[in-house]
Amino acid sequence: MDEKRRIAALWLPHWPVERFRRALRRTGGRVSAPEIPLALAAPGQGGVRVTARNRAAAAAGIAPGQLVPDAMMICPALDLQAADFGADRATLTQFALWCGRYTPWTAVDPVGIGAEPDGLLLDISGCDHLFGGEAALVADLRRQLRGFGLTGRVAVASTPGAAWALARFGDVPALILPPGGEAGALETLPVAALRFDDATIGGLMRLGLKRIGDLYGKPRAPLAARFGPDVARRLDEALGFVREPISPLRPPAPFRARGLFVEGLVRTEDIVEAVRLLATELCRLLASERRGARRLELTLFRADGEVTRLFAGTAAASHDASHLARLFHEKLAQTGDNFDAGFGIEAAMLAATAADPLVPAQDSFDAKGAGAEALAQIIDRFGVRLGHDRIVRLEPRASHIPERAVIPVPALKGVTSAMCGWRTQVEEQMAAALTGRLARPLRLLAQPEAVEAVAEVPEGPPRIFRWRRVAHRVARAEGPERIAPEWWRPGERRTRDYYRVEDVEGRRFWLYRDGLYLRDTEGPRWYLHGVFE
Repeated sequence: MDEKRRIAALWLPHWPVERFRRALRRTGGRVSAPEIPLALAAPGQGGVRVTARNRAAAAAGIAPGQLVPDAMMICPALDLQAADFGADRATLTQFALWCGRYTPWTAVDPVGIGAEPDGLLLDISGCDHLFGGEAALVADLRRQLRGFGLTGRVAVASTPGAAWALARFGDVPALILPPGGEAGALETLPVAALRFDDATIGGLMRLGLKRIGDLYGKPRAPLAARFGPDVARRLDEALGFVREPISPLRPPAPFRARGLFVEGLVRTEDIVEAVRLLATELCRLLASERRGARRLELTLFRADGEVTRLFAGTAAASHDASHLARLFHEKLAQTGDNFDAGFGIEAAMLAATAADPLVPAQDSFDAKGAGAEALAQIIDRFGVRLGHDRIVRLEPRASHIPERAVIPVPALKGVTSAMCGWRTQVEEQMAAALTGRLARPLRLLAQPEAVEAVAEVPEGPPRIFRWRRVAHRVARAEGPERIAPEWWRPGERRTRDYYRVEDVEGRRFWLYRDGLYLRDTEGPRWYLHGVFE
């Protein structure tokens, strides 16, 4: 048994009804008094049946599974409402996300006492000290539940199976089981606490195996032959002999910083300051591992149980706290009056969901130069304001055809291996442009544009060409630079001859002749592909 593992199981026995009443309050609907019998119903076998009811309805004799006419005969004053299983599951998932204030490892319990989920599983291993211990964490969770108008039972144990059983079948609404005490605590509980289906429970009880302790020491082979492997597996999982995994709603971020606030934060200025403090702590963790954040998630836990999530990304790995905090400052500023803090933000967590290693690099020696880091920060800020899908950078591709040599990719994709060698080529081209030795223009047209050209010899450079209704007389020409067609692409069989030309007014162009006179059946055509500046 892994005694360091600690699981908190939360059971919400009246979840559908309490979720329904909570939703009515939020929408301003009429909420009946707790002493009025209330039941939820949905179509079932043989007609519409009761799926859940409140305490008043239970006291009046209403039970889940009853046909609605029978329930109305028992309690004519019953307030009957339609069940909404989809809303129950969605809201329970949202509540599981809110429980991320206690631990990043939260999940909706897939097994409930009824057909629908009615609880959560929280892996609080190593998290309880942030609240002063397991008892303080459980007390805080129960206090929050009461504030939300929810009834909950909580049990903490070293295995999910034991925590599940004690939360639903234990004697007290809140129980913290010491590590290693699972066998003794489960011994007197009914076999239904091992999460068996109804057929298995009935079969075990007919054999006189009514308590979990009755299964201790029993031969496994006869039980497996009659009930399958689930009986032994569930028992071993509850006792810790077999590890039972929990699949969290979201993968836990390796780097995260969290904060709890004594009073709920309502003003945007206070939230921004809290984000700055979290960013400072997060960047300290990143720097200790020599990593930088690439994708960030800010989770704000509201006092009313709602969760607000904001996302940001960086073009390059960064552990600059002020820069990361500024990204979320601008996101909050964009929301303006639309940002809803509810009754206040009680907790916040800033996580780096993706982090890359920091690679040492020489920045510009010029104090006035922007530098690669400053450029990446500008890209990040433009992405927040305009949308990251609108900020792109060019990435090289293995093609000699100029318009296919690069493709636009999101700027947040960062520097890939394909760009490492290309960056040197770009720097060399920039240096050549400053000295007038550039072989190809830095600026290409979006698509090559057809021109009318006249050459002295069939396969020589043009002497005059007309582009956009303007005639240009060529004074100087250099070339050709021949680019063969990419034979693996269907329909491409024409060779290009590129020329660098300068007209009598000093303007320089990059033209090419598409096709050869003696090889292609269709006559060659001239195109303008770029201009030199």
